[in-house]
Amino acid sequence: MEESFELGNYLPLSFKTLTEQEYLAFLWDAFESNYSKGNYQFAFLAYHMLTMSFVYFNIWQIRQARPDDFEKGLIGFKGEDEKSLWSTTSPFVFSKVSESSVLRLLKLINCDNSKIGTYAKLVKDRNDIAHSNGNIFFSTQAALDTKITEILRVVDEIQSYSKPIIEQIYREFLLQSNDPEEREYSDTIDQIREVLIHENYLSQKDIDICIGFDLSIIADCPEIESIRMLHEAFTLKYTMQV
Repeated sequence: MEESFELGNYLPLSFKTLTEQEYLAFLWDAFESNYSKGNYQFAFLAYHMLTMSFVYFNIWQIRQARPDDFEKGLIGFKGEDEKSLWSTTSPFVFSKVSESSVLRLLKLINCDNSKIGTYAKLVKDRNDIAHSNGNIFFSTQAALDTKITEILRVVDEIQSYSKPIIEQIYREFLLQSNDPEEREYSDTIDQIREVLIHENYLSQKDIDICIGFDLSIIADCPEIESIRMLHEAFTLKYTMQV
């Protein structure tokens, strides 16, 4: 079971609502409870829902960083779905359309059809399990652990494709939040926590990307010194949590 908790590093550190936080906690509890009791089939269902939550949060970040691309990516969805996904205020609204359809939006971070097809297989596996078909697909711990290893490989791959999105989010944050007199919170740590991490549903894996951000990209910015100080404060605070 230990390996399975690696997924938590890909999920947000902070949520916009208590309901969202409670939902993720419920899924983790359902996974752990069923796993420890040997109900591996039901443990997989909870783990799959956690994985799809990760996908929804990643797509939300695309929407935040590249709204024009995201809007174009909605072409082909039903009119009602397109409107709902564009105007949403919560990543969980993406659950209103089929999981296979949502995965198509990963093309916006250069996932090709073959990759998306691989990811969609996880959805098919979940669908097979969720129906009363008389089959127990995960009857042993070894079978579920093998599937979890596969899921984590997929999650890490999607995370790698998301790196440019996270870097863009962080770059914009540095440019817009380096002046204490003009930003939302004068306290640096408050600004980082509320505006960067909370608003963008950043995970520990996202934070690791931000910590490794190459400041030379924006070295010609007039505010580079205050940007450097903001980045150093962020690095000091969140490297300690790794």
